[in-house]
Amino acid sequence: MYFRKARLIHAELPLVAPFKTSYGELKSKDFYIVELVSEDGICGYGELEAFPIPDYTEETLDTAILIVKQHLLPLLAQKEIHTPEEVNPLFGWIQGNEMAKAAVELAVWDAFAKREKRSLAKMIGATKDSIAVGVSVGLQRDVEALVQLVGRYVDEGYERVKLKIAPHKDIQFIEAVRKKFPNLSLMADANSAYNREDFSLLKELDQYNLEMIEQPFGTKDFVDHAWLQAKLKTRICLDENIRSLDDVKQAHMLGSCQAVNLKLARVGGMSEALKIVKYCKDNDLLVWCGGMLEAGIGRAHNIALAARDEFTFPGDISASNRYFNEDIVSPAFALIQGKLNVPVNPGIGVTLNLNVLQKYTKSTEEILLDKGWS
Repeated sequence: MYFRKARLIHAELPLVAPFKTSYGELKSKDFYIVELVSEDGICGYGELEAFPIPDYTEETLDTAILIVKQHLLPLLAQKEIHTPEEVNPLFGWIQGNEMAKAAVELAVWDAFAKREKRSLAKMIGATKDSIAVGVSVGLQRDVEALVQLVGRYVDEGYERVKLKIAPHKDIQFIEAVRKKFPNLSLMADANSAYNREDFSLLKELDQYNLEMIEQPFGTKDFVDHAWLQAKLKTRICLDENIRSLDDVKQAHMLGSCQAVNLKLARVGGMSEALKIVKYCKDNDLLVWCGGMLEAGIGRAHNIALAARDEFTFPGDISASNRYFNEDIVSPAFALIQGKLNVPVNPGIGVTLNLNVLQKYTKSTEEILLDKGWS
C-alpha cells in the first residue's frame, strides 16, 4: 500500500468537567487527527494524544506534530507498505517520540483493516464482542464530592473505579470511598506524586483492598518501585515507566510491578503493544488498557486492543460521554450494562462525525506524499 496524502486536523474538545491529577488540571482535549489516504482512496485514522505541556512524557502536542510532519510522513512517502507491522521498524531509528509514531502507525493499521474489509479488532486477533470498562476519577475538592461522583459512576454501570491521589488527597479519600463501596473494584493512581520517604503512607493503602497502586514513584524509578513492591501486599502497576517491550522486561526482571497499564500512544502504537501483551501473558503479568482522555478515534483503537482475550481487567476506556458532551465519531461509544460494544465495521469501525468535528476544528493541513501517481 502506498499513501498519497495526509491530512492533519487540529481540534480541541471541551471536557464535561475539569480533569485534575498530581500533574495539573485539563479543561479540554487538544489533539490532532492523522488521516492517511492510500493510492486507492482508503482513509486510515490515528489520533495524536500528546498533551500541550511535557508533564506526562517529554513529548508535547507541538513537538509531536513536528516529528510527524518532518520525519514520519516523509518515511511513508519513500516506500510501499506491505503490512502494518512494517511501520514500527521503519520508524525505529527515531529516538522516543512514541506518541507521534503511534498516531501515524495506528492510521496505517486502520487503513489495512479497511482494505481487508475486517474490523481492526478481528485483524489483531480479538474475540470479544463487548468489553468491561472502568472509569478514572480525577482529584476532587473534598471527600464528599469524590464519594458522590464515584456513586454516580457506579450507578452508570462502571465495574472498576480508579482514583487519582496526591499528597494530602490520598488516605482520607480512599478510606471514604472504600467505606461507602466495600465491594467495589477500586485502585489508586499516583502519577509519580510520591517517593521513598512516603513509604509509611503507601503501606497504609494496603488495608483498603485495592486492586493496585499505579505509578507511585518517578518515571525512571524501576529500582525504587521494586523496593516498594517487595514491601507491599498490594500490586504496583507501572504506567509512565513503560514506553516499550524492553521497559516491561526490565520491570518484570527487577520485580518493579505486578501489573502494566498499556497505552497505545505511550508505546508507539499497535505493533509494540501486541509484543507487550504477549510478554505479559507469557510471564503472568496483569496487563490492561489505559486511557489518555482520547476522543473517538483514539478510543476506537483502544477498544480494538482491549477486545483481545489477554485483557481481563477493565481498562480506562470509558464511554464517550464520560469526557465529552459530543464526540467526533459516529456512533459515539455508549456504556451498556457496564460494557462497551466492540465495533464490527471495517477498520476502527466508526466514522468521523463531520458536523461535530467542524465545530471544534482549529486548523487543517494537507500534505502530499508524492509518489508520481495522478
